[in-house]
Amino acid sequence: MYQIVPVAPGEQQMAGGAGGSPLKKKLAHEGRPLVMAGMLGCVLVLAAVVAWCYYSVSLRKAHLLKTELLDLNKDGFIIRNQAGAVIFTMAFRSGTLDLDSCSKEGNILSCTQSDSGKLNFFIQTVRPKDTVMCYRVRWEELQHKHSVEHAMTYNESHWYGGAETATQYWPIRIQGEEEPRPFITSDVYSNRNAFGGILERYWLSSNATAIKINDSVPFHLGWSEKNSTLRFQARYQDSSFKPQEGQQALPELSYRVCVGSDVTSIHKYMVRRYFEKPIKVPSPEVFKQPVWSTWALHKTAVTQEKLLRYASDITKHGFTCSHLELDDRYTADYGEFDFDPQKFPNVSGMFDKLREDGFQVTLWTHPFINYDSINFGVAVEKGLFVREPSGELPALVRWWNGIGGILDFTNPEAREWYSSQLRMLKSRYDVTSFKFDAGETSYLPRQFSTLIPLSDPSTFTRRYTEMAMPFSERAELRVGYQSQNISCFFRIIDRDSVWGYELGLKSIIPTVLTISILGYQFILPDMIGGNAYPNRTAGGLNDKSGVPDRELYIRWLELSAFMPAMQFSIPPWAYDNEVIQIAQKFTELHETLVAPRVLELAGEVLNTGDPIIRPLWWIANDDEAAYKIDSQFLIGDDLMVAPVLEPGKQERDIYLPAGRWRSYKGEHFDKGPMYLTDYPVDLDEIAFFTWVH
Repeated sequence: MYQIVPVAPGEQQMAGGAGGSPLKKKLAHEGRPLVMAGMLGCVLVLAAVVAWCYYSVSLRKAHLLKTELLDLNKDGFIIRNQAGAVIFTMAFRSGTLDLDSCSKEGNILSCTQSDSGKLNFFIQTVRPKDTVMCYRVRWEELQHKHSVEHAMTYNESHWYGGAETATQYWPIRIQGEEEPRPFITSDVYSNRNAFGGILERYWLSSNATAIKINDSVPFHLGWSEKNSTLRFQARYQDSSFKPQEGQQALPELSYRVCVGSDVTSIHKYMVRRYFEKPIKVPSPEVFKQPVWSTWALHKTAVTQEKLLRYASDITKHGFTCSHLELDDRYTADYGEFDFDPQKFPNVSGMFDKLREDGFQVTLWTHPFINYDSINFGVAVEKGLFVREPSGELPALVRWWNGIGGILDFTNPEAREWYSSQLRMLKSRYDVTSFKFDAGETSYLPRQFSTLIPLSDPSTFTRRYTEMAMPFSERAELRVGYQSQNISCFFRIIDRDSVWGYELGLKSIIPTVLTISILGYQFILPDMIGGNAYPNRTAGGLNDKSGVPDRELYIRWLELSAFMPAMQFSIPPWAYDNEVIQIAQKFTELHETLVAPRVLELAGEVLNTGDPIIRPLWWIANDDEAAYKIDSQFLIGDDLMVAPVLEPGKQERDIYLPAGRWRSYKGEHFDKGPMYLTDYPVDLDEIAFFTWVH
């Protein structure tokens, strides 16, 4: 007999059999999650290791792509200040970097590959002084690619520099969308949308950053209002830039970005480092006494009789004169270098009379020889002209006085021939100097060749400015490109007789400040009251006398008295006795108050290149308001000027930076910075303030 023995419930699984006991089945079922958990744990550990390795590599890569406050990524780079705020942003618009091709050696971060092929890219860090950090950037295509483009973001800062323009603002205003176009000198009077006759590849920001594009770059500039960017592009295709002889047309964009402690000090560093300086100060008389030009008054209808009467009237009305400027047109044809006998029947006698009356005379000149001039054949025979691309035939050009050839100033023979004509005029008539007109690349043919090939068309402008050097004491140029060492007066382009920002009264301060920042300090503003062109004059010309608006003329005169030099053409006596008295008052104020200070600063320019006419931020570089003021300026650090620039106004708002100021009326202000609202300024006054030490 067998016996049934009751057991505890968990013990049944201990009795084994071929089919497995219920206990074993339960244990197997419960063990699976443990295995899964173990496997998952291994995976997680492995993932953590991989993640750590990847993180370590990323850290190393991130460290690799940093260099002295600059962070590089595939799409561009940013620069921070010492406080960690982003102050400069550059985006790569024409390609992205392959970061795996990047390496770092010392202070050079370089990459060899982009998304479109091989390239030579590097950023080199240079610390030239304790307060300045500079970054040399170069993107050079090594495979055929049409352009390289980087886009600089404004970063909510204010930017200055670049070029003279027809509509001039201070700081720069980005308006609309503009595809990059050649950054070369042009006549903005005839083409209001072009870059002007004075330009440099240099911009400066209120964030204490500055950028200088290298001379070797085939440089095109565009902008985007929508994206708040300036577009810097290098290209040869469909461009007036040409590669150097023997080089492939592979574009290279290279530039330097420098960061300083404040906007004034970084600008001082850049000017001392990258701009040449004039070698002497031009004639002190031109700084002290006004220039008198025949242009706005007589245009091309000037004659011997009119010139002598003009000189007589200057003396009769009690005005001084640094020199008398005989403008277009004293020759029979354009391109000749002697007087039209019909208009000037006794030139020697005329000059004798002018000398006797104490007048020195300068003559207008230009680089053109019209096809109907006797010198056209001479220049063709001697090979003095800019030529067509083949180099066989002279290229005809159209300018504002007709059609002709333009002298090739890369050709030593053309330079010598032109200089000899000017020397002949100087010696024959005791002419004191010349007004060099034109010189912009916009007057070159679309396709051309020169004796020495020009990879950068604006080099033609530079060569033309060199022609003024022998006559620099009283010479006048209206163009400049890498010409800061030409020690003569640089005239801003012709002004219209209007109030506004487009070549009008309001454009003068922004234009003078801009070309000052570009390194041109011996500035001759255009003629007081503008050029009086009938279709470009506010309210039209006065029917009786053909002169611009009286109030505009007076306000223009007052502003000009605080510029480095004054230039009359429309004479004060074309109006009335009150205007004559105001003009006498302000020419005297210019000579006694302004000129001594300007001449002192002009002497410093030879060493420093610092502006004579300065923006308010020069002494208030931590003052946001000072960055935006375009209707006031400084002469040096201690004389501030606030002219009235609006019609019908005898008051204006004035901003006084921090410091102690004394007004021209004797008032003292020492709780600045402050606004003086509706400060009264009579029609015969200009508001100016002296900093009290």
